[in-house]
Amino acid sequence: MTLRTGHTGLNVTDLDRSLAFYRDVLGFTLLAEGKEDDRRYAFLGTGGDQPVLTLWQQAHGPYDRGRAGLHHLAFTAESVDRVREYETALRAAGAQFAHEGVVAHREGSASGGIFFHDPDGTRLEISVPHGAETATAPHATAPTCGFF
Repeated sequence: MTLRTGHTGLNVTDLDRSLAFYRDVLGFTLLAEGKEDDRRYAFLGTGGDQPVLTLWQQAHGPYDRGRAGLHHLAFTAESVDRVREYETALRAAGAQFAHEGVVAHREGSASGGIFFHDPDGTRLEISVPHGAETATAPHATAPTCGFF
């Protein structure tokens, strides 16, 4: 049996705010939405009818990196130029970044990307497997995606 990721579900404190971030800034498509007061949710995709990301309005506080659970959510872009386009859009939207610009996953790596936080503080990454050869790594020995 081989498993693969179906979709990722995130608890959020304010569905409207998170939906605007993931849809309007990151470009996800709204597939379905639940609007009952105590059962608000959104299913997001990337053009097909399968959800990639689900948002559940049931958190009562921001993301806590010190608790067990999700470490970060990583997305892959088609090019380092596209990563930079996302960076521009995210900066315009006021997203908080862990590092300045595109950084390598580790020193000398061809892979790298941007590391930032959603409106609830959930750690996110947009990276590419190749194209970041000239980017520096913020940590000499530890993987960038592990500590931000």
